[in-house]
Amino acid sequence: MGRRERKKAATREAIRDAALELFFDRGFDAVSVREVAERADVSPTTVFAHFPQKESLAFSDEDERHERLVAAVRDRAPGTTVSHALRAHYLAETAELASEPYGRVLALMVETPSLVDYAERMWLRHEGALVEQITTESGLPEPTDSIRLYVRFALQIPLLASRSADPRAAIDAGFQLLDDGARAVAVDSGRRSGQGR
Repeated sequence: MGRRERKKAATREAIRDAALELFFDRGFDAVSVREVAERADVSPTTVFAHFPQKESLAFSDEDERHERLVAAVRDRAPGTTVSHALRAHYLAETAELASEPYGRVLALMVETPSLVDYAERMWLRHEGALVEQITTESGLPEPTDSIRLYVRFALQIPLLASRSADPRAAIDAGFQLLDDGARAVAVDSGRRSGQGR
């Protein structure tokens, strides 16, 4: 990175660190953006230049998580299904989120409904990119309804797992149900095609 990019990254990091310190100490709702700006020694305008809304201060790695999710499908080993790649990715993410500082952010989310809502909206923004990736590698000019539905359901799995006492088991159950359902639909479609002949 050039000097300007390094300075911008350092400012973003300082804002994020200041915000998390205040959130962990007093709770998300009790902290204002102005207080975050003062702690980071920047203006509120600068805070919003890096983070579009207050909730995004708790999730500063959105872009990285987006890229890792798409890469899990795009860069999977030959012969690996999309479901197996996503399952492995979700399990790795679950393990990472149990470590610090992510564990403290998750604890903060539990007591802050607006953060839960934001995190879920943020996560579901990945839908278009995943649909596009699967459509492209399938050699299709446009995504099918099956691809759109598969991605929509697959993205729900980690959201439900995050509320489970056993996230790993929930992830396994989600993909088993998703893949068994996909096979059942394929078999049923074949039967219907045969009846129509």
